[in-house]
Amino acid sequence: MSDAALVRLAEAHGVATSYVNWQGTRIPVSVDTLRHVLTALGVDVSDPEAALRAHQEAQAAHPLPPAVVTRAGHTPRLPLPDEARTWVELADGGYTDVGPTLPLGLHRLHVDNRGNHQQRPLLVAPARLSRSVPRRMWGLMTQLYSVRSHVSWAMGDLHNLAELATWSARDLGASFMLVNPLHATEPLPPVTDSPYLPVSRHYASPLYIRIEDIPEYARLNSIQRETIQRFARPLRERGRTADLLDRNAVWQAKRAALEIIYGVSRSEEREQAFRDYLDREGEALERYATWCAIAEEHGPDYRRWPEPLRDPTAEEVRVETRRRWRRVDFYRWTQWILDSQLTHAQTAARNAGMDVGIVHDLAVGAQSGGADAWIHREVLVPGIHVGAPPDEFNQQGQDWGQAPWHPVRLAEQGYLPFLDQLRQVGRHAGGIRVDHVMGLFRLWWIPEGADPAEGTYVRYDHEGMVGALLLAAHEANALVIGEDLGTVEPWVRDYLSERGVFGTSVLWFERDEHGAPRRPETWRTDCLATVATHDLPPITSYVTAEHVALRSHLGLLTRPVEEERAEAEAQVAAWCALLTELGLLAEGTDPVAQPAAVVTALHSYLARTPAVLVGVSLADVVGDHRMQNQPGTSSGYPNWRIPLTNSEGEPVLLEDLITNPQWAAAVRAALGELAQLSPGSGTARAAPPLPRPSRSFLCPQW
Repeated sequence: MSDAALVRLAEAHGVATSYVNWQGTRIPVSVDTLRHVLTALGVDVSDPEAALRAHQEAQAAHPLPPAVVTRAGHTPRLPLPDEARTWVELADGGYTDVGPTLPLGLHRLHVDNRGNHQQRPLLVAPARLSRSVPRRMWGLMTQLYSVRSHVSWAMGDLHNLAELATWSARDLGASFMLVNPLHATEPLPPVTDSPYLPVSRHYASPLYIRIEDIPEYARLNSIQRETIQRFARPLRERGRTADLLDRNAVWQAKRAALEIIYGVSRSEEREQAFRDYLDREGEALERYATWCAIAEEHGPDYRRWPEPLRDPTAEEVRVETRRRWRRVDFYRWTQWILDSQLTHAQTAARNAGMDVGIVHDLAVGAQSGGADAWIHREVLVPGIHVGAPPDEFNQQGQDWGQAPWHPVRLAEQGYLPFLDQLRQVGRHAGGIRVDHVMGLFRLWWIPEGADPAEGTYVRYDHEGMVGALLLAAHEANALVIGEDLGTVEPWVRDYLSERGVFGTSVLWFERDEHGAPRRPETWRTDCLATVATHDLPPITSYVTAEHVALRSHLGLLTRPVEEERAEAEAQVAAWCALLTELGLLAEGTDPVAQPAAVVTALHSYLARTPAVLVGVSLADVVGDHRMQNQPGTSSGYPNWRIPLTNSEGEPVLLEDLITNPQWAAAVRAALGELAQLSPGSGTARAAPPLPRPSRSFLCPQW
């Protein structure tokens, strides 16, 4: 086999043969990785020259791409001869000609060329999101599960979300609330702790249901209510401690409670509302609920199910659906309850005065054997995991355990599986945050079983992927925030800005060409500005270099711990020097002894940037120092199980924040100058105009 031929074959299929790492060094991709990735894409690598010729011949015979994507107001560019006749079958069933007035949506393009008829999906997306941001605004960011109350069942729920949003809007002037992904989890314990590794992105996790808010709870008899409260009491007791979260215990109790309430008769009005929900969701919900019902017996990895059940369209699956119908209906019902409580949270946020409301987070993907993988098995790639190459904070790379979309097969379906997931997230949101938004352009593919560093990038048609995102956001009237951190090609940020997608700028990463902290006025405008993310330490941990000791203990460093600590301390010292120069921090402040002063100064610094959106971590304003997640670990650290605590490690409950005047004063103090961005402050500034590049951003070479 010729390695040169293999390289050309890989490039023809959008597979990178080298890449530039976080240190600016070009790294070649191994031949073994190229072979594995190409094989996963369905390419025969036994004779690369023959495979390349076959690929080129197929492209010449069928010049249309697998999906035609265009922007509103533009005529689709079609590589067709002049004599070819074209027309469009619209999403609503009508027909029209190809032209610049095509309506937004997913349609079907028909082509007739001398009797040869072809069809392709036609996606018409907004040229730019039109969701307005009338002024600069700030909002809280939190991991919802960590925010407990006296009445929640040992982890945060959707009632807590509504309360937290209402309080932060009315008392603090927040305009949005950014939360972790609330995607679906396993139907039976054990439940995966990471909210970024769900079984499905299409539906939500019933872990977040507030049991007592279900209307049928009021119809229970006294014995049933007491039974449910017996489930709740030990969890409420645990929720008042700083003990690690136990999703398995929570779900076991909530599932038992939901089973009881499900058996209660519904009023005629409620029954009709349930039927309306089922009609709206259709086959997608039934397939998801069927997966849950089968997983109760055979486990949450469909790849280990009996062979006849691995295909969701098989007759054997239809038989199982009928046989398990009551269980299927139970899981449909739980999603209906979630839909109602998610809607209530967004309504409460908006009614409290939030301009945006809840910003929901979209994970990169879902478990390789989960519900989404089963339902969409034809457009996902087996034998591959999505992850990230090594970077400054994750020096061994990351494997996220998720199967990637197949670039061509997804396009052949008009990006509909992805679009449907986005539409579902947008139903209850004022904004959508897209984790690792670079994955809409290229994803780091890791052969199953290989180290994360042994992967490579695979390209996607970003016009189609971003087009689907913008269409869903437009339909929901939601803004979009793309998490564009890490190794990002510069043109990607320009392209997203052109399309009206906000980026993400993290203070610790904002340095000039000399490595010094950037002055606030030099930050970009069209972004969400934050101090850190859920994958980074809270401020009180960062300024003490506590995170360096943790990563050293976990074996995550690739250089001596003394070097890491010295660099971390130097970065903190540089930031403190700039904060002092700007008049935001008193000279001589010791960040280790006075972390609260640094927290306030950093938030005031963010207020002085031109960023339209500013995010404030709830963990930072209460003084929490434990990381929610330590990337690169699956054991050794309790990722995603950390409850909200103060600087002394004592639990902070939602009632403390809402009703305790001392807490309210401490939170306001921690916001610093950000309080001036609140609507009622009298000093809120209008949002500066966002940049609108006039040029088109084309995908460069690797």
